[in-house]
This record gives sequence, structure tokens and C-alpha cells, in this order.
Amino acid sequence: MSRIFSVLLSSLIIAFSMIFAPSASWAYPFWAQQNYENPREATGKLVCANCHLAKMTTQAEVPQSVGADSVFKAVVKIPYKDGTKEIGADGSQVPLQVGAVVMLPEGFTLAPQDRWTESIKEETKGVYFTPYSEDREDIILVGPLPGDQNREIVFPILSPDPSKDSNIHWGKYSIHVGGNRGRGQVYPTGEKSNNSLFTSSVAGTIKSIENDNDGSTLIKIQTSDGSEAIEKIPAGAAILAKEGDNISQGSELTEDPNVGGFGQLDTEVVLQNPIRIFGLLAFFAAVSIAQMLLVLKKKQVEKVQASEGI
Repeated sequence: MSRIFSVLLSSLIIAFSMIFAPSASWAYPFWAQQNYENPREATGKLVCANCHLAKMTTQAEVPQSVGADSVFKAVVKIPYKDGTKEIGADGSQVPLQVGAVVMLPEGFTLAPQDRWTESIKEETKGVYFTPYSEDREDIILVGPLPGDQNREIVFPILSPDPSKDSNIHWGKYSIHVGGNRGRGQVYPTGEKSNNSLFTSSVAGTIKSIENDNDGSTLIKIQTSDGSEAIEKIPAGAAILAKEGDNISQGSELTEDPNVGGFGQLDTEVVLQNPIRIFGLLAFFAAVSIAQMLLVLKKKQVEKVQASEGI
């Protein structure tokens, strides 16, 4: 029942946001949460790439190893050029927004706020973390956020304790990270957003280019068989086509406005058993002592040989 309520509430939020805040970037995470039980497909691709078609670099920093029941930072870096702006849903120029997803191993979760250090509190100021769903609290979402202030997003992570959970084991674990900047080019319905390149679906001659009441542009194309096709271009697109142009199917009608993109990567963290560290230190100590004894024994033998004149 709570799951149904959560889905209905999310749907209402999406509808409300599309009506009253059309310039916001809602493609992620809301669309992904509504359409995918797991945001990582069997191929390893994160579903964000289904709507955010351009590829851009995403970086991640995590410790090489962490102890049990400890808080550590996973930093997702989303670089892009200073001053970059994109086309909003209403066609206006708006600052680029960013978002990120971190898929943690089983047992790893977002650290409770009462265990955040002062530095973590400062680094996460203004950032809101959301679990992907009630069943997947190991998947953490952030965004959309103002990109100029959040090119590095800090995720405070709590590691599990194998002594308290028999399903958790010491060893190496994989973390899947995705970072996005900018709006998507495709909606989940399959329609293109105005942040996409538009091409002609037919060949022919452009008869007219007119502005529609909703701010979009209507391009009428006269085909060779005498029929007429109309291409509707959303508001904000820069039209390349001109009246009288002879075009072929697939010809570009607009410029490509997308300045953002999505990137993903896999990284690893070791849940380190302190006994192994102590054992390693003991091994190093034993090797060092053995080396020292060998040197002392060699000097002792050399001293005996020298006294006997050998």
C-alpha cells in the first residue's frame, strides 16, 4: 500500500512540476524512478543514457579501503565549461543543472546525519539525497542542482559491519557511478525535447516556416508526390532551414543545442578486516627481524673467521 502511495505521490509531483515549473530538468531522477525498478541494465548501462544521449566525462573518488561501520566520502565530479547555458523547456536560456547517481554494494548506505563530520556537513550544504526507492536504499540520487555550485558532489557513505550481518563479507566491492549535466534529448515517451537536433522526416521543398501560438515553429514541406508534411519544432530551437530549400529525408532543420551529457564509470572499494592489517604488520615485523638477525649472524661469523685467521 505504501509503495502505491509513493508512486502516486511521485506522479503528482511530476505533473505539478511540468505545469508550474516547465524550465526545470525533471528527466532524472523522476522519470527513471517511474520507469525502471533498477537503474542499471544487464549490460551495465545506466538508464540515464536512454534520455541523455550525449557522452561527457564523469569522475569519482572513493577510498581504496574502508573499515567496518565507518563513514567515508564518495566524491562525484561533473566537469563542464564555465558559463555554459542550455535551453530550458520554455525555450529560454537557463544555467546548466547537474545530477548524480551512486549505486552502492549490498549493505552500504547513506550515512545518517548524526554521524556526519563538520567537513561533510559543509561540503553537502544545499544537497538533498534521495534513495532510489523504498526497496533500493543502496542507490542514492542527487539532483537536479545548480551546476555552477555543484560540480563536485560529496556522498557520505556508511560501510556495513560483517560481525553484525552474516550476509556481508570482507573484501572488494564495486560501486557504479553516473553523473549528468543538462537536460535530456528524449522523453521517456520517445518524443524529442527541445534540447535535441531535429531533422526532416520526408524529402521535398520547404513551403513555409511559421510560428505557432505555443512558441513552436511549424515547417511545411511539399513532397514530390504533391502531399504536404508539417514538422513541429519546439520553442527555443535555432532553425537552419529556409523557405524554398530543397531537402532530403534526414536533413537537419535545426542546430544541435545540447551542451550537456551523461557519463558513467565503475570503481571499487575494499571493506578491510583490521585483523588482516595486524597480520600484515606482524609479517613485515617478522621479515625485518629476520633480516636483522641474518646481518648480525653474518657479522658474527666474519668476526670469528677474522680472529681464527681464516
